[in-house]
Amino acid sequence: MTTTAGTTDPYTSTRTPDAWRIPRRAGELTGPRVRAALDGLSEPVRTVARYHFGWCDAEGRPTDTGWGKGLRGALVLGGAEALGGTAGAALPAAAAVELIHNFSVLHDDVMDQDLTRRGRPTAWTVFGSAQAVLAGDALLVLAMRELAAAPPPARCAVAVDELCRALLELVTGQGSDLAFEERADVGPEECLAMAAGKTGALFAAACGLGALSADGTAAQVEALRSFGNHLGLAFQLVDDLLGIWGDSPTTGKPVGADLRRRKKSLPVVAALSSGTPAGRRLAELYHDGRPMGTAEVARATALIEKAGGRRWAVREAARQQSLARERLAGAALDARAAQGLRSLVDLVTHRSS
Repeated sequence: MTTTAGTTDPYTSTRTPDAWRIPRRAGELTGPRVRAALDGLSEPVRTVARYHFGWCDAEGRPTDTGWGKGLRGALVLGGAEALGGTAGAALPAAAAVELIHNFSVLHDDVMDQDLTRRGRPTAWTVFGSAQAVLAGDALLVLAMRELAAAPPPARCAVAVDELCRALLELVTGQGSDLAFEERADVGPEECLAMAAGKTGALFAAACGLGALSADGTAAQVEALRSFGNHLGLAFQLVDDLLGIWGDSPTTGKPVGADLRRRKKSLPVVAALSSGTPAGRRLAELYHDGRPMGTAEVARATALIEKAGGRRWAVREAARQQSLARERLAGAALDARAAQGLRSLVDLVTHRSS
């Protein structure tokens, strides 16, 4: 499916099915380390965390429903290997990044009042908001412990600083995202800046940590960090597209939920800022205080597309993908060693979940 001539709709393309083997491999390496970290938690926090990862049900009985895509951990391992490092040396950082990501997801679900995640009820709806927040806090602490154990010890402070910087940017981005719900004047550039903090910062840190674990030069660390930032923006754009036009059984989240909450995702902001009649009608619908039902969500979806929000998001995702490739090319990596990272660029922007 295409939206305009020569522009592939990222979430409907199936050009890169083999690329999933890279995060799958990273998950096989990282998953056991994350599981072991969670086993050290006390109850009931341990059960809440394990439930969130899909490793047990609400009663603590073992399950295996899948703990996510593992993309951030794959970026750590891929960044390390692209610079001649080993997956073993980068594994603590990969586990830390996945723990941080899930810390943020647990908190986001509470703040956004999301009801489903990865195809089943979110942790806060099962255990309560307080327990979900505590479990998220525990994952943050475990992430720092993983970095503290990473070899060589002399680089621990640098790695912790890398991750802390990303965390502060993530908090800033999430704060902006929440504030946007109360504002009527959000523009695309401001929304992209929010996404750079909320999503791009952790992608950037993942790549930076991979480079650090392989003793990359300052220039290589910065190049990979920039690569990760642009890749994270592309990921968020596709995520927002999937939130409006995706398939719920595939994404594991109810399509249209963000519209029901009148969330100002990137396609929505582009449509609201378009200056078109459809954009103005969308603004009226968004500023109406009444709850959005199925009919209103369908109308909003149609107005976003008519106002050009979908087309803008697809083009911007492609632009961020191109910028990510440019930054990767500027990192002076061995072409063969960097193949894994290049594959992840296609995976992020051509996916269905």
